Amino acid sequence: MIHSRQVLSRMLLITLVWAGATAAPAQIFTKFDAPGAGTGSGQGTFGGVINATGTVAGYSADSRTVLHGFVRATNGTITNFDAPGAGTGFLQGTVVRAMNAGGTIAGYSVDASDVSHGFVRATNGTITVFDAPGAGHATNQGTIVYGMNGSGVIVGVYYDSGTVRHGFGRLPNGTIMSVDAPGAGTGKGEGTTLFGVNTTGVASGYTIDSGGVAHGLVRATNGTFTIFDAPGAGTGLLQGTVAGNINDSGTIVGLYIDSGSATHGFVRAANGTLTTFDAPGAGTGLGQGTAAYAINAAGIIAGTVEDQAGVSHGFGRNTNGAITEFNVPGAGTLLNQGTFSNGINTSITLTGEYIDQAGVSHGFFVVP
Repeated sequence: MIHSRQVLSRMLLITLVWAGATAAPAQIFTKFDAPGAGTGSGQGTFGGVINATGTVAGYSADSRTVLHGFVRATNGTITNFDAPGAGTGFLQGTVVRAMNAGGTIAGYSVDASDVSHGFVRATNGTITVFDAPGAGHATNQGTIVYGMNGSGVIVGVYYDSGTVRHGFGRLPNGTIMSVDAPGAGTGKGEGTTLFGVNTTGVASGYTIDSGGVAHGLVRATNGTFTIFDAPGAGTGLLQGTVAGNINDSGTIVGLYIDSGSATHGFVRAANGTLTTFDAPGAGTGLGQGTAAYAINAAGIIAGTVEDQAGVSHGFGRNTNGAITEFNVPGAGTLLNQGTFSNGINTSITLTGEYIDQAGVSHGFFVVP
């Protein structure tokens, strides 16, 4: 059990490390639930992204585990929304994956046939649904959005009729370009995924080769690819290097899966220098360990660490390598419960969700 005094002391340490102050008040957690969010196990609110203004966006799962997008304004007002054509069955609906500083939101919906479609939501609430050319129209196929930059360029992956992955980039005018990295496999579940894109148009992501091994990638604006592997990355099925978000300086964060299928975080500078790291207390078992999910303009990283008991904890990593873990008060302490930190903005506000003792998810953000 995590006591409030422990949480406050941990968050005070984050403030001291990040702000460089000699004294500071303890961190303040804000917890929230989207209207209509379910209260059963596997349901609730999932807060995924936060922009420079402090607006949070994510999705919720209702009492029937149907998914709905939401945006939470800085005054606490939460607006739910559903993409046109989104299904209303189990694990169907609307999923938010990205939001830029202007408040434009991007993500994907899953229709009644379990086919995915990308969408972009303007600040006036208008939603445009799109499909990458070549995307399949059968179950578990279609278009999935993962990232967006300040200009509204969107990246992600589409699954073709053979369920092979292809990366894509969508310009604000609606033009969509397919992207396949060198060495990407051409079998079911193999191929290319783009995960992040910065203001200059440089994209990050990963490929899965014909052996089911993942490799990180960087795609320059001229179309040139750089493929890379983190030191210690495994070379077996479902192992390797997965590159996530990229900031405007070209620094990339992500994770790699070792030969024992444990995960480790990494940060890769624009010059190719790659540093691996593990959060304190990270487990070393199957699926356990450290995952870096987001990086802000200053290079501060947000992520999640899973311990030996299978309980998750949020963390922040400073540019000097110092890592501080935190737990949202009320987070569960059993297997597959805990705190999950997925996003960070320029003000070093972290967001994500926590899973309580009943297995219900709730959104949160924490302000230093």
